[in-house]
Amino acid sequence: MLPSENRLRRRQDFATAVKRGRRAGRPLLVVHLNRDGQPGGQTDRNSDSRPHVAEGLPSARAGFVVSKAVGPAVVRNLVKRRLRHLVRERLSGLPAGSLIVVRALPQAGAATYQDLEQDLDAALRRLLRAESTGGAPTGAGR
Repeated sequence: MLPSENRLRRRQDFATAVKRGRRAGRPLLVVHLNRDGQPGGQTDRNSDSRPHVAEGLPSARAGFVVSKAVGPAVVRNLVKRRLRHLVRERLSGLPAGSLIVVRALPQAGAATYQDLEQDLDAALRRLLRAESTGGAPTGAGR
């Protein structure tokens, strides 16, 4: 399970990660990463609604999108559980305050845990490498 302080729940947070972040696509999933993590108007991240966040050091937060195209509910939930477990292990390697959204593609329903792990790692490597070199967003020119 992903700890409460590391979960994306609000629609605005998902939209911020997807619209303002960088994107890396793989055959099984698409990963959106926004290092800013502060959507406009959200200045009180450490308020009473988020008691587990340490003052001044917001943790990385993750959200998941698994649509009906992936498969029936049992398959979608399996994919979501696998992705949550994989992301939980990698959150410490993400910049503090970053937002990450992992969107499963239809092929993810038939994928193994190792396949999802390889695609997630490749996408994160690409995103973090682009962040460190200051490269152009991967979704520019859409």
